[in-house]
Amino acid sequence: MAQVTLKQLLEAGVHFGHQTSRWNPKMKTYIFTARNGIHIIDLQKTVRLLDDAWDFVRGVAASGRPVLFVGTKKQAQETIQTEAARCGMYFVNRRWMGGMLTNFSTVKKRIERLQELRKMQQEGQFEQMSKKEAKRLTDELDRLMFHFDGIADMKRLPGAIYVVDPRKEHIAVTEANRLKIPVVAITDSNCDPDLITYVIPGNDDAIRAVKLLTGKIADACQEGRQEAQARGEILPEVEEREFLETPRYEEIEEYLEDEEDYLPTVSEEEFVRTADEEESR
Repeated sequence: MAQVTLKQLLEAGVHFGHQTSRWNPKMKTYIFTARNGIHIIDLQKTVRLLDDAWDFVRGVAASGRPVLFVGTKKQAQETIQTEAARCGMYFVNRRWMGGMLTNFSTVKKRIERLQELRKMQQEGQFEQMSKKEAKRLTDELDRLMFHFDGIADMKRLPGAIYVVDPRKEHIAVTEANRLKIPVVAITDSNCDPDLITYVIPGNDDAIRAVKLLTGKIADACQEGRQEAQARGEILPEVEEREFLETPRYEEIEEYLEDEEDYLPTVSEEEFVRTADEEESR
């Protein structure tokens, strides 16, 4: 059974790509047509490829390996944190620091320092120090939490990374490719699909589109975790993890405003093609 329907994808605006002048020709196979100067992504392929990505991510989670959610653009920050926490996985949603994967041994030292300071704070040790020393350590903890709170409990490299906008997160994608870590990504019309292991063609700028697709990947992680726990795997509980609050992004979504003149109208029926029509494309 498909994880999403064409109607759900249309309602979330997943089919809106970028302006035709800003496309990557390698995405041609995932593009349905162009209207009003905007590429329309082929949602039939999105449905099928999301199913493939869902099965893969579920398998990774079922094996007991973590999935790292990555999305630092404003439209994705809140969703990445919320969905990763919901399924007990890890995330980076503020800034990707070079070497988070390729230099993970050094990153682990910073994570250990974060955990050390967090423990000191919880035990009330800061209150026993001078104000100057307590402020210095508090500032250090705040900096570490800002960069690493989403991966503070990640003990090893992830089995896969899930990315919103691989063009923006090109450093994370490059590091994952170098380490042969599979990349699952929402891939818009301006991205390079050759760098992605599991392409999910779709709009990576609209909040509703990001929420829908990221939520499905989180569902796959949840189901995989349940399989792992049924086998007796000990996985970190969501409740035991501590995160900084991510500010809500409430800017108007450009691509989903019906009154915009350039926004093309596409019906669900247009995406439904016969097998012969699909083969001829």
